[in-house]
Amino acid sequence: MSVTHYSTGSIFEEKIGYSRAVKKDNWLFISGTTGYDYNTMEIDEHVHVQAKQCFVNIEKVLDEAGFAWKDVVRVNYILKNAEEFKLCWDVCQEYLGEVRPAATMIEANMANPEIKIEVEITALRG
Repeated sequence: MSVTHYSTGSIFEEKIGYSRAVKKDNWLFISGTTGYDYNTMEIDEHVHVQAKQCFVNIEKVLDEAGFAWKDVVRVNYILKNAEEFKLCWDVCQEYLGEVRPAATMIEANMANPEIKIEVEITALRG
């Protein structure tokens, strides 16, 4: 049973003490991923743009770990304002529409007030 930790280099990973993702055997657990562009550490003010960036960030981790969208079995959406979730549906459909994983949407306060959405993924290969 091997365990591999993945990082995007986000300052939050270092400051808080967590991994962007953890792979154990055929499982991949991707932490709640925000809409920050990790290259610039900037975030757009619009929830739709943040949602798209969440999926871009997640896709990089999936690729690095050797997984694909088809392997996603669970997704959790955490939004600052549940009423804004509809503004993200087309992005969710773009990435997961064919996959149709089990899903939950939760409204919660965010660690940083500019964050409007986080997306958490669980994938199983094989």
